[in-house]
Parts: sequence; structure tokens; C-alpha cells
Amino acid sequence: MATVLPPLILTSDPASFAHHTLRVRVPAILDETLALNDFPADVADRLAALRREITDGAVRPLVEEAPDRAFWDAAVAPYVGRSWLDVPWYWAEAYFYRRVLEAIGYFQPGPWQGYDPFAAKKGQEWQPEAAPRSVEALLSELPADSAGRFRRLLLASLWGNRADLSYAVAADLARGSAADEAAYLLVDDTASVWRYLTAQRSARRDGLSIALIADNAGTELAMDLALADWLLQAGLATQLDLHLKPQPFYVSDAMARDVAAGLTALAGGGPRAQQLSRRLWAQLDAGRLRLTTHWFYASSLFYAEAPDDWRQAVAGYDLAIVKGDANYRRLVGDRHWPHTTPFADVVAHFPAPVVALRTFKAELAVGLQPGQAEQQAARDPQWLVNGRCAVIQARL
Repeated sequence: MATVLPPLILTSDPASFAHHTLRVRVPAILDETLALNDFPADVADRLAALRREITDGAVRPLVEEAPDRAFWDAAVAPYVGRSWLDVPWYWAEAYFYRRVLEAIGYFQPGPWQGYDPFAAKKGQEWQPEAAPRSVEALLSELPADSAGRFRRLLLASLWGNRADLSYAVAADLARGSAADEAAYLLVDDTASVWRYLTAQRSARRDGLSIALIADNAGTELAMDLALADWLLQAGLATQLDLHLKPQPFYVSDAMARDVAAGLTALAGGGPRAQQLSRRLWAQLDAGRLRLTTHWFYASSLFYAEAPDDWRQAVAGYDLAIVKGDANYRRLVGDRHWPHTTPFADVVAHFPAPVVALRTFKAELAVGLQPGQAEQQAARDPQWLVNGRCAVIQARL
């Protein structure tokens, strides 16, 4: 018997965070993008028209010829003519970022081809007092034992997800205390992941291959790079592939160029950050650290809908580390799941052992204990969306 899936999260409920995102946050992102870039009048006009369409108009298809036109024509077809405030939430966000690229001419010959409209925003995180300083502090306080180091680096990668440049409310929590973080870590499968990795390393002669599916550039990416470096140094991975977005997406989502910018920024940080940068450049040169991408990562598809070539590639990994809230939403299908639904059941479709590191910025959660959601709601009514709570959830 086919499983009946819960309904998708839609933008149509005026009381929902999804509605707030399209009504308030997305227009604010457009306003900031215009302010941070010296766009010519035609580009500014197209972005302003997109803003009006989102708040008061109806969804239209792409009008440009581009390599992904066929995909988006099919993806948009069910929603053409509908309000942006009456469509599936993840679809709306993914298509919004694609429409920003159309407005600036990202895929077209000319001065704005390949231009990242969010580069100036990302650049703020690469200043010496931002990500490089945070990495220096992290590396200076790592425990001596391997299990302790793994836990500290995994937690740094997790909590780095608060530093989301598309969501200032969560970013403001990025400097939370260790005690605060421990109190709001609702599920912690770190010990299980550690046992799995060490057991696999002992059983395998050819070493382990790990995928880290990245989320944000800046502080989060810097913490991801510190984790990747240590996994390679400790022999827990002999091959680590960093999966990145193929184009600008969700303001601060990381692309290959952001990795280069991050390593350059770390090279200008403190001594430990500088050493980290040198080691990672060497790992890239040796091919043990690889940067990879796929068109799927900037699409409106969930992971259960991923194309066969992506699934075949990911099936070859011993572990996939999936970062961030948007990736989590894609992992579980962005649906109104009961909060106690087992995580392993929801992500059974994923083609490799997986661990999700997520801070909460959307009105969904799975894998919680009975009563846990109610307890969180009582102490913080915004617990699902403000980035304070987090999970480390594994299906191994």
C-alpha cells in the first residue's frame, strides 16, 4: 500500500512563516540586493518588477533562453497565473532565486553574465573579524582526544548554519554560548555517527569516501572546511567531496568560487586559520578534497525526486553530511509531518548513509520525542523558525 504523504507547506496561510517569507523577507532581499549592487536601470527595473509580481502579481514562466529553460518550463507550468502567495513554499523560493538570475542576465552574454548578485553580502563574512576569527577560536580550543575533536567540529559545522545571510534573525544567534547551544540541541546522533565512521574505517582497507553537501558561504562554510580538513587528517575520510551550488541561490549558498574566497580569507587570519588554508589548498591539489556540483542543487526538486545520475553518484559515498535548513526541507519533502515521525523513515529514499545538521528556520520537524515539540513551543513560540533549535539526525 502506498504511503499517504502529509500535505506540502504552502505560502497561502497568512499566519505561516512561509507566507511571511514571500510577503516580507523575499521583497527585503530584493531591496538589499539592489542597494548593494550598482545595477544599470534595465536590471533594476526587472528586479523591481519581480518584487511587484511576488507581492501583488501572478507567477509567470521564464522568458529567456537558457540551459535550464526546459526544466523550469515544466516546473513552473502548474503554477503559472497563480499568486506567489498560493504555491508550495520551497518551490516558490527556488524559483524566486532563478528569476533573480534572469533579471540580471546571469546566463546571457554581456557584462552581468556569471555575476553573483549576492557577492557583496557574502564578502562581509570573509572580513578578518568575521569567519577567520571564528575559525581561529575554534581551532585553538579543540579537545585532545579524537572523539572530542570530532564532536566539537561537528557542532561548529552545525551551529555555523545560524550565520545565514538571508535570515538576520538566525544570524544574530550565531555567537550563542555553548550552554545555550546544548540546551537547544533537540536530537544529537553525534555518538552514533562517530561509532559508524570508526567502525567503517577499521573494516575498510580502501578508506572512506564522504560527501559534505554544503549550505551557506561565510562562517558556516569556514566551519565546514575545518571539519573536512580534520576528517581527512584523521583518516576518517580518504576522499571528501564538497557539494556546492552551481549558481547563486538563497543569497549565501556556497559555490566553488566561495570556497576559493574562503580559503583566501582564512590565509589572512590567525596562525591556525592560515595553516588550515594551506592544508586545504594542498588537499585540493592532491585530489583528496574535491569540489563538485550538479544542476539539481539549484532546482525546485526534493531529494526524493533527484535525477538518476545524482543518485548513482551519491550512492557511492560511505556517508553524506547534509547541511542546513533548506537542504533539510528538501530531504524530508517540506511537508507537514507529525513531529514524532522517525527521521530514518522520512529519509529512507536517500541513496547513502546520511547525517543532517540543521538549525530550525522552517515550520517542520521530524524525529522528535513525544512531548518534545510541545515543550519547545511552551518556552519559545518561535522555536521552529528562529534558528535557536537544532538537530543532528542520522540514518546509517
